[in-house]
Amino acid sequence: MDASRFRAVVVRLGGPTAALVCSLALTTGCSGPTAASAAKERQERPAGSTAQAAAPRAASDLQDDYQKVIGDVLPSVVQIQSGDELGSGIVYDDEGHVVTNAHVVGAERTFRVTTAGSEQPLGAKLVYSYPEQDLAVIKLDRTPDGLKAARFGDSSKVDVGQIVLAMGSPLGLSSSVTQGIVSATGRTVSEGRGDGGGTGATLANMVQTSAAINPGNSGGALVDLDSKVIGIPTLAATGTGGSDSQAPGIGFAIPASMVKTVADQIIKDGKVTDSGRAALGITGRTIVNDRFRPAGVAVVEVTGGGAADEAGIESGDVITRLGDTDVTTITSLAEALAERKPGDKVKVTFTRDGDERTADVTLGEQ
Repeated sequence: MDASRFRAVVVRLGGPTAALVCSLALTTGCSGPTAASAAKERQERPAGSTAQAAAPRAASDLQDDYQKVIGDVLPSVVQIQSGDELGSGIVYDDEGHVVTNAHVVGAERTFRVTTAGSEQPLGAKLVYSYPEQDLAVIKLDRTPDGLKAARFGDSSKVDVGQIVLAMGSPLGLSSSVTQGIVSATGRTVSEGRGDGGGTGATLANMVQTSAAINPGNSGGALVDLDSKVIGIPTLAATGTGGSDSQAPGIGFAIPASMVKTVADQIIKDGKVTDSGRAALGITGRTIVNDRFRPAGVAVVEVTGGGAADEAGIESGDVITRLGDTDVTTITSLAEALAERKPGDKVKVTFTRDGDERTADVTLGEQ
């Protein structure tokens, strides 16, 4: 297979959805030293060399770090049963609030939650779900003894190459832990709307990680070696062949800063009052050209008093560019907006009756 043609598709963890996000170049053939070469190296090493002793000590130190983090954080990670689906969640405070993904709770309003210290599942109810950011908060019906809230870190300080652990219930295996690194930060990815009820959210500033992420990890914890949650694993990547065509080592997590912003508002006000997400104030649909290629977003409806309305954009206009970003589909428009903030001023290029026009738009808020 031509590796350069392999393409990654972001899918939500816990159900089928897919959105094309990037091309991957795959390599193979990585190998370690053979037994013979290792033996030769041992024979040639000078007497009294400390290299052999140093390596086991370093490995032991790292193992101790892992085990400490697992002991600190795993008691704060729960398994959530929502209807027939299983997902994960993080204990957010001492009052029994649990933060998770909106696609984990789905359309359900009551849940069964298994905590690290409970022998039997506990009941929980939905506080609020915010699909636009794929986050939700539920609350336990009672607070069990020993319930431990997780500590959240500063995701703006997350560095590429940083070691992280992913904790959750992949494939229903509760209290599972995988290890990897932060592969990238600031990713913008889109989640589809599949038969499993995906939110269709476009998510900005995502943390990309090589830690193994599988269905059931959604809503769990991505943790640094200081035992702080830096993100909530939400998306994994597969090839265009579907869920059986895996792209291992490519997962995405909602950064802790966004998790805290949304969860704090839900707990305080019962809903999200300040999303921090830019909006154009339209309902649109993707259109294609005469070669059946996506060619822009047709404005179906303009929200009265919204950003587009104030700038003179009308129903029937076709948006082709936002700032310096080409717009060919409704997803590409959502991704361009996800990288901006309410109040930003941006030039929108569109066509009306075949003529190209531009409008200076001050973006509103979702």
